[in-house]
Amino acid sequence: MTTDPTAPPDGARTFAHVLTNTLVANVTTSFLWFALTFWVYLETRSVLATGVVGGAYMLMLALFAMLFGTLVDRHRKRDVLVGSSLVTMAAFLAAGVLYAWVGPEAIVDMTGPWFWLFSGIVLFGSVVESMRNIALSTLVTLLIPADRRDRANGLVGTVQGIAFIVTSVFSGLAIGQLGMGWTLVIANVLTVATVVHLAFVRIAEAHPSTSGEPTPKVDVRGALAAIALVPGLFALIVLTTFNNLVSGVFMALMDPYGLTLFSVEEWGLVFGFASTGFIAGGLVIARWGLGSNPLRTMLWVLVAMGVLNATFTLREWPWLCIAGIWLFLLIVPAVEAAEQTVIQRVVPFTSQGRVFGFAQAFESAAAPVTAFLVAPLAEFWIIPLLESEEGARQWEWLVGTGDARGIALIFFFAGLTMVALALAAFGTRSYRLLSERYREEAAADAADARPQA
Repeated sequence: MTTDPTAPPDGARTFAHVLTNTLVANVTTSFLWFALTFWVYLETRSVLATGVVGGAYMLMLALFAMLFGTLVDRHRKRDVLVGSSLVTMAAFLAAGVLYAWVGPEAIVDMTGPWFWLFSGIVLFGSVVESMRNIALSTLVTLLIPADRRDRANGLVGTVQGIAFIVTSVFSGLAIGQLGMGWTLVIANVLTVATVVHLAFVRIAEAHPSTSGEPTPKVDVRGALAAIALVPGLFALIVLTTFNNLVSGVFMALMDPYGLTLFSVEEWGLVFGFASTGFIAGGLVIARWGLGSNPLRTMLWVLVAMGVLNATFTLREWPWLCIAGIWLFLLIVPAVEAAEQTVIQRVVPFTSQGRVFGFAQAFESAAAPVTAFLVAPLAEFWIIPLLESEEGARQWEWLVGTGDARGIALIFFFAGLTMVALALAAFGTRSYRLLSERYREEAAADAADARPQA
């Protein structure tokens, strides 16, 4: 049985403060990152450019995630939150200064150095902020009793949904109405606000103990050792990785698809409305949890996600696109919450940061691979094929007619791949072993919580 810290009496209240602070931080980085993606596509009209920008984010996340997880395990969680906020604040301030100095015309030129420097600075600030999410996952274990962690993870999903709404609506409106300059100003003000708020948040936590022996700055061995202790846990990470390979397709092509159907302001509003599904999904989990076997719930949700991804662009109907995105975001929190709940239950608290970091690194590395492959494949082959008279006629029976049928065809086959992977996972030995381990840990925790006679 894993040994977890006892949740303090005011744990839920402290968690609410941290969750609110993380909401503002996530809104800020997502707001700026979405705005950058919109701005790049509108200025260049290049699917390749958006694919590179999106893929670079996931690649950097993969490269730094293990370092972030190690830092979370070796430091107090509040120190991690403050440190990541300060680094993000410095990066966004530097991006604002660079934008004011060289001007938007120079920055948007992909053939020059300023585009890559500017994007890189925003990218770095956004990636460092993601360390908060690893810390937040371990804080659920620290502050929330074991039998309510799936519901707390549902609240995390709700917060992500709120962030998605604010980000989606205001990123599009900011770029469409204010421009990149004022977007940078807004991001900087919000980042400073999170730092100020953290100064008033206190988290009761002892300093993590150390063995006294020299340890690597990126403790991959420690993460692998913790994962190896739980049969089937590595397979869960591999499954999520394959899911992210498929998700990389949508990361690379979703904005170009949406901006074909809608203006940038409309596209932001569409995502804002659809993100209410994310909030609803998180609230459902917060109210009812994930059932007795979160892993089984996760696999069925992945099947549903694959079906949605394969069908929501089969016709170039705005209402179909909006409905598909809303339903997709409705069930996304269940996948995230299920993985977090399983890890929080079966992995010791002292190792959770490294395990979450390893999982994030492994899973995040998959999406940019697909994005970097799919973006040029779409731009130079699939989209031109479906725009040709022969190609359009050949595939009209499946994807209909319109300006973005090449992207729709890619989405269709990517969605079917996701369905096949999830269904295949049900028959694996790893699924059975990890499900049994989760049930054993849940039963042991329930026995410990039972009043003694």
